[in-house]
Order: sequence, then C-alpha cells, then structure tokens
Amino acid sequence: MDDLAAESDKYFMECALKEALKAFSAGEVPVGAVIVDAKGQIVASACNEKERLHDPTAHAELTAIRMAAARSAEGWRLSGMTLYVTKEPCIMCAGAIVNARLSRVVYGCADVKGGAAGSLFALCTDERLNHRAEVTRGVLEGECAGLLKDFFAELRRGCRAV
Repeated sequence: MDDLAAESDKYFMECALKEALKAFSAGEVPVGAVIVDAKGQIVASACNEKERLHDPTAHAELTAIRMAAARSAEGWRLSGMTLYVTKEPCIMCAGAIVNARLSRVVYGCADVKGGAAGSLFALCTDERLNHRAEVTRGVLEGECAGLLKDFFAELRRGCRAV
C-alpha cells in the first residue's frame, strides 16, 4: 500500500473513531463506522446503537450500510465503496458486507472471539461466496482497541450500565 492510501485509511479510521466516541458517550459499546465512495467522499457514518434502540442488529456497520444504500444511485449495491470500522466485523456484519457488495473493509482492532473478517472466520474473503471484499487490518489498532478497553474497564468498575 502506498503512503497516500495509508494516510487516507488513517483519516477515515479517525472519522470512524469519532463515531465510536459518540457510542462511548451514550453508554454503547464504542464501535464506529464510515462508508466512503470511490471519489473519497463519506456517504454514511454511524455508531453502535443496540442499547438505545433495543435492537440486536443496530451495529455501526449495518446502520452505515443501510444509510449508504439509501443514498446510492446503485441502490443496495455498494460496489466501489469502502467500509471503515473500528472493530472487526462480526458474522452478521460480514454477511451484510458481502451482500451489499462493498469492495473493501478496513478495520482497526481484531475481535478474536467473534471476528468474521479474518480472526475467527474469514467471511469477507471466502472464495465460496459470490462476492468478496478486500480486507485491511490494524489501521489505528491501538486507538481502536484502547477505546474498547476503556469502555469495558468502566463497565467492570460499575461506572457504566450495558
């Protein structure tokens, strides 16, 4: 990856981190996502809202995918777009990534217990599926993991209710 692409990935991951901070402030698990089109424009951004909405599908990735699809001239097909997310997508989100035809996924920190973009499963790149997304791992990994660690440390201390 060239320096310009790496800097671009960092910039958009910082945008996803801002979304994750919104979730943190709202008492949600701090995961944020942004979707960027082929021209480098953010077309959707979201954070986890499972607790607020009482919805187990209200992950940052799914909300961003819904928003991007609603705004896309191509409808639900998000070909040529990149999803930036602070934590590795789960099975549900990886399935949505494949079904939405996203071209690329960039994530911050791995999820060794439930990640479906390379850690536990590799759904996004599975050759048996009709679509695959390129996966880039570890962009601003320390910042993304640190935010999650801080959140769960507060939760264990009783400072948060989830």
